[in-house]
Amino acid sequence: MKNFRLLLLNLALLSVGWVNAQTARVQVIHNSSDTAAATVDVWLNNTLAIDDFNYRTATPFLDLPSNTPVDITIQPSNSVDTTSGLFRQTVNLDSNQTYIVIANGIISASGYSPSTPFGLDIFANGRETSANGATETDVLVYHGSTDAPTVDVVETSVPAGTIVDNASYSDFAGYLQLAVNDYTIEVRDSANSTIVANYSAPLQTLNTGGLAITVLASGFLDSTQNSNGASFGLFAALPTGGPLVALPELPIPTARVQVIHNSADLAASKVDVWLNDGVLLDDFEFRTASPFVDAQAGVPFVVSIADSASTDTAGALAQYTFTLEEDSTYIIVANGIVSPSGYSPATPFNLDVFASGRETSANGATETDVLVYHGSTDAPTVDVVETSVPAGTIVDNASYSDFAGYLQLAVNDYTIEVRDSANSTIVANYSAPLQTLNTGGLALTVLASGFLDSTQNSNGASFGLFAALPAGGPLLALPELPIPTARVQVIHNSADLAASKVDVWLNDGVLLDDFEFRTASPFVDAQAGVPFVVSIADSASTDTAGALAQYTFTLEEDSTYIIVANGIVSPSGYSPATPFNLDVFASGRETSANGATETDVLVYHGSTDAPNVDVNETSVPAGQLVDDIAYSEFDGYLELSTNDYVLEIADATSSTPIASFNAPLSTLNLGGAAITVLASGFADPTNNSNDPAFGLYVALASGGALVPLNLATSIEEMDDQLDRAINIYPNPSNGEVTLSYDGDGFPESLEVMNLGGQIVKSVRLNSVSTQNINLNELSKGIYFVRIIKDDAHSVKRLIIK
Repeated sequence: MKNFRLLLLNLALLSVGWVNAQTARVQVIHNSSDTAAATVDVWLNNTLAIDDFNYRTATPFLDLPSNTPVDITIQPSNSVDTTSGLFRQTVNLDSNQTYIVIANGIISASGYSPSTPFGLDIFANGRETSANGATETDVLVYHGSTDAPTVDVVETSVPAGTIVDNASYSDFAGYLQLAVNDYTIEVRDSANSTIVANYSAPLQTLNTGGLAITVLASGFLDSTQNSNGASFGLFAALPTGGPLVALPELPIPTARVQVIHNSADLAASKVDVWLNDGVLLDDFEFRTASPFVDAQAGVPFVVSIADSASTDTAGALAQYTFTLEEDSTYIIVANGIVSPSGYSPATPFNLDVFASGRETSANGATETDVLVYHGSTDAPTVDVVETSVPAGTIVDNASYSDFAGYLQLAVNDYTIEVRDSANSTIVANYSAPLQTLNTGGLALTVLASGFLDSTQNSNGASFGLFAALPAGGPLLALPELPIPTARVQVIHNSADLAASKVDVWLNDGVLLDDFEFRTASPFVDAQAGVPFVVSIADSASTDTAGALAQYTFTLEEDSTYIIVANGIVSPSGYSPATPFNLDVFASGRETSANGATETDVLVYHGSTDAPNVDVNETSVPAGQLVDDIAYSEFDGYLELSTNDYVLEIADATSSTPIASFNAPLSTLNLGGAAITVLASGFADPTNNSNDPAFGLYVALASGGALVPLNLATSIEEMDDQLDRAINIYPNPSNGEVTLSYDGDGFPESLEVMNLGGQIVKSVRLNSVSTQNINLNELSKGIYFVRIIKDDAHSVKRLIIK
């Protein structure tokens, strides 16, 4: 107040000679941050007007003479005259005008950068009071910071938006007529991409209603380059003068950001990440994450992805503009392809943004929050299924670039399968060892990364799941596990001619092409735990549309399945027309349970028109092996010593033998094997489109054509010499056969027996070596022909077609 009283006294003395002169209203504000000008004397026309005028101080509005030159000299404090003044300027003020004069700039010859010269900036349309009365405050904005750039001033609490545009050093921005509220104002660079500083403008709290004030940018943004002078701030000069009022500085609004490099393009294996014109991440490598960092919120900023040798953002691989919300947490994933060729699909490079990120678990140390991101350019839309708890589907239909949101998981070790969106194929299988990794209390991001088919993508990184921790650093590879499988053999036993050769499709891929009747696949691995569709289609099929039949299965891990295709697909011509089906045995074997001395035999009834049967062993004799097995039934494994056996098939109701077959397990060298013996074909082909006749066939674990078991007879011991002398042809026959005999004497008679052992035709033979026999009255099928000579006989198998 002493200085102001002195000012008033000196101005009174100055005005003695100008009693009748007109005047102007003037406020002087000291805003020079040069420490050499921290306190100065102001002389008017060689008269000391303001003694010891301090930095960041304003005079009240005073009357000064107008329409006459006024010489203003700035001198160091304690000056005695205007000789060699630090600064001198002559002004001529207009009558009845109001001026705001701001002393600003640098006096010192060195120590300041930039060294903007000292000067007086004059605003000629000043105000002392608000133009609209007590409900408003008029605010004049002045840029007085020598090292600050051209700036905008943005009000963010109303929000009023940009209230000062492109103000450069020494600019007055004109008056803002503001309602008397408390405001928040950001000082931003002129590109509106960086917040220089953030302040409260508490007009209501300061009770400035009805006043006009001047708000000045004051001090240095970088004091270290300016003799450690006063730091940047916003200050208000009141019309009553005195020390400037510092506007309260607020924290610059920020958001938290983590950047993850997941682009598997080799051309982007190491990049620089620029934030506006500064390097944010240098030599940022594929499968690396930054830690979470603070980034300014509320302003648009440019992220540039550039080559690792970049020195600026010119020629950047990609550029993106973002505006973050204050106090939000963002996860930004760099992904996709930058190369013009060599990748299929060439999904364009992009930055994918998740705006609700977390650094810690929402529920504390007992849980881990996991954000799932699909970042594999050539992987399909997928589901993620947890199989160890099992929690089931935890992510549904995630496509490339999708974030699936956070899973809040108890801190355990999990097993997760990546499946196609139809839930029919396991793409990959992984361990998610949260407990082992000690992730309790954290939030992390798990990314699908790399290529499913590297050969189509420049031999780039293979597919995997990787975790980004909040602390950043190299991504953690989740341990890959074997895809769970079961073993499967498929046997084609449908005797319908329309299905004699088929394609077997597994989902949308051909599993068995041109798969023939009485053929078996080898045992193969098939994915377990997922439902898959088996389609039986015509052998000329190109897809599963119009398939003869379709079935859905879900296999159990580590189980062994035998699947038999059986039954009728044709709409007519078969009796009974037992519908086509796939019969499944879920406890299959590929080898004997007891080693090389035994053969395990699974028995399956696959003859649609045969009755329920028993299977008896007649050579050991072991007696009944299978009791009352019906069509489509499996009887389970017989664990047999590896010998040669005779198997009698008998009607289960009447016990009438139907046929006997040799089962030469030893001769076929089946020790240690597990086989499937199938009843196959029709007992009465005449009622079934004359298709293949009944027989027993063996499916080996190695697959291939089924092995027929030869018919045997137990009627009497055959005479080997007679058997060698007799031939019946053609066989198969259409009903006419020729019997030839090459031996001593001649056979006397011939009997034809059906599979049930009944004699259906008897013929007296002539004493000739060759004779024709008419069997046209017999139905198509399998028969035994017994030739009798004296007390000996020979039995031949004959097929009539």
